[in-house]
Amino acid sequence: MTSADLTPRQNWTREEIAALYELPLDQLFARALAVKAANWPDGKVQKSQLLSIKTGGCAENCGYCSQSASFKTGLKAEKLMPVEEVVDAARRAKANGADRFCMGAAWRSLKDRDLPKVAEMISAVKAEGLETCVTLGMLEEGQAEALKEAGLDYYNHNLDTSREYYSTVVTTRTFDDRIETLGRARQAGIKLCCGGILGMGESRSDRVGLIHELSLLSPHPESVPVNKLVPIEGTPLANSEELDTLELARAIAVCRIVFPKSWVRLSAGRETMSSEGQALCILAGANSIFVGDRLLTTANPAMDKDARLLESVGGSCATC
Repeated sequence: MTSADLTPRQNWTREEIAALYELPLDQLFARALAVKAANWPDGKVQKSQLLSIKTGGCAENCGYCSQSASFKTGLKAEKLMPVEEVVDAARRAKANGADRFCMGAAWRSLKDRDLPKVAEMISAVKAEGLETCVTLGMLEEGQAEALKEAGLDYYNHNLDTSREYYSTVVTTRTFDDRIETLGRARQAGIKLCCGGILGMGESRSDRVGLIHELSLLSPHPESVPVNKLVPIEGTPLANSEELDTLELARAIAVCRIVFPKSWVRLSAGRETMSSEGQALCILAGANSIFVGDRLLTTANPAMDKDARLLESVGGSCATC
C-alpha cells in the first residue's frame, strides 16, 4: 500500500474502479482493510438515526420508493411533523447511542414556505448535541445557505445509480438535477451524504459507474451510504431479484478504497440480511450504520441486535 491509497483522489477512472471490483475477494478485502486501518485506526462504527419528518405524497416517481404519489403502496401522505416531536425523537436517538440525527421529508424539492420550520428543527436538534442531516429533495438558490445557518452539518442526496441507468429508475428529475443540488449544498459549506442503491436491476458496470460518479465530486462526500434495495409492494421494483450479499460487500470494499476518508455506511436493507452478512460488510470496510427500528418507511434491525452485531465484529460505536 502506498500513500496514494490513503489520500482521496478525484482522478479515478472507470477502468481503475472496475479493476478493483474484479479483484479476487481476498485481495480486495485486504486492500480495503489496509486503507481502513490507516485512516480509521480506532475501528469505531458511527451510528446515525433517521426520522421521516414528512411522509408520503412525493411528486417524484423513483421506482424504489413507497412514498411516491405515483404508486399505490398503501402509504398515506402526512403533514410535516411538529418540531417538538422531532426533538423528542432526537433525544431518544442520542440516548440510544446515535451521534447523528437525520431528518427526511418526502418532497420533490424544499419549498420556501417550509424552510423556517425545517430550520427550527435543525437548530433544535443541533442544540441537543447531535450532528444534523436532512434529505429534502432538490434545493433552490439560497436555501442551502439558510439550512447551514440553522446548523445543518450534512445534506443527503443520493445519486442512486449510474448516469446511464438512472432514467430506468426515475424520470421526474435528471441525474444532473441531483448533481446541481449537491453543488448548492457544498457551496454553502454543508457536508455531503451521498451514495446509491444496489439491487435495482442494474449491472455491475452500473455499480462501477455509480462509484465513479461519486469519486468525481470534489471533495468526496463525507458520508457514502451503500443501500441494498428493499423491495416494496406497489412500486415498479417490487419484484427485483435480491442482491447477493457478496456483491454488496464487494461494493463496500471498493468504496472504502476509493473514499478513504469518508464514512462508508451499510445502510438500508440490513433487516433482510443475516448477522453474518452484515458482519462481512463491516469487515469489508463499512464503518457506519443506521440504528433505530425504522429508516424512513422500512424496518431496521432492533438496537439489541445491532449491539450484538458490533460486539461480534469487535467494533464499537463512535459515542461509546
